[in-house]
Amino acid sequence: MGGIALGWRWLTAGESHGPGLVGIVEGVPARMALAREDIDRDLERRQKGYGRGKRMAIEQDRVEVYGGIRHGYTLGSPVAFLVRNRDFSHWTEAMSPDPAPTHRIVTRPRPGHADLVGGLKYGHRDLRNVLERASARETTMRVALGAVARTFLAALDIRVVGHVISLGDVRAPDRIYMEEEFTRAEDSPVRVIDPASEAAMMAAIDRARAAGDTLGGQVEVCAFGLPAGLGSYVQWDRRLEADLASAMLSIQAFKGVEVGAGFRQSAEPGSAVHDEIFWTEGRGFYRESNRAGGLEGGVTTGMPLVVRAAMKPLSTLMKPLRSVDVESKDAYLAQVERSDVTAVPPAVVVAEAMMMHVLAAATLEKFGGDSLEEIRERVEHWRETTRRF
Repeated sequence: MGGIALGWRWLTAGESHGPGLVGIVEGVPARMALAREDIDRDLERRQKGYGRGKRMAIEQDRVEVYGGIRHGYTLGSPVAFLVRNRDFSHWTEAMSPDPAPTHRIVTRPRPGHADLVGGLKYGHRDLRNVLERASARETTMRVALGAVARTFLAALDIRVVGHVISLGDVRAPDRIYMEEEFTRAEDSPVRVIDPASEAAMMAAIDRARAAGDTLGGQVEVCAFGLPAGLGSYVQWDRRLEADLASAMLSIQAFKGVEVGAGFRQSAEPGSAVHDEIFWTEGRGFYRESNRAGGLEGGVTTGMPLVVRAAMKPLSTLMKPLRSVDVESKDAYLAQVERSDVTAVPPAVVVAEAMMMHVLAAATLEKFGGDSLEEIRERVEHWRETTRRF
């Protein structure tokens, strides 16, 4: 059989100050209930967070459906979305696709951003051609399409949640959090579960804002209800850790990823790292610990999937760093674009979306199917099979 293997595939397009962001996702099963409110809910979550800048006061992201959904149900055809940029009204000439006088040119690259390397790669002398697409505004559509994956996974009793585990030099207690505890993060301005850490993180953001600086941090995303057997050990590019790491590191400003106990395992003996295996009638195989983070040999174990990712401080500082003008070659302070003090709390929502895209693809690879009823039946049969193994 010729052609390429089909599955969960998606793309985004659009610029930060352009007319809007466009996205398309293919592989969404037919007959799945999906309302615009399901998408807008995650878009709203992405815009929240202590330390956000003025852009979030301008944009009120809402999705417009351009294909794949009719009368509240998916059709099995590609789902297409548009999220308009309200701020485009102030940028119509500067971002026009038609020939127009050039203004709002950027020639002073920001250290840590894609400005200079993007200009070098694509030959852009006006670095706005780079920063408009490299901007984290693009994650708006990742989240919108990820909300489709969330609905798909939820229909299979798979839940994906996340929270902040550190912000700046403030770190929440390092422990395993139960699924029901994650609701606390939804009510936190910095999306942290621990109340004491919340106050300390907000104080750190206030100090950074006063100093004209930015802060990074770490997020943790967990998937509950996963069946064993997603992913594979038989080839390098089928290991689920690899897919998850690639997805997380594709998020703007993300610089590190670990699964389960991650880097800490390298300093401990094997007896303190590996999860012992148990078995009981009716339950089947299970673990009493989850240091592996739900993955062994690139395959899900049936335990919660735990992924942590580190985000560097944002590269746009209100007190900019030194740089060089690409035209004059004179030394300057870097360009100042509107920015946040920190984007770690909303980055949780983006990381959730990226995990859900990976899990939706892995689920379709394992079980196949064209309608939600067909896939659900296969997943339920597989869960029963593994319990009886």
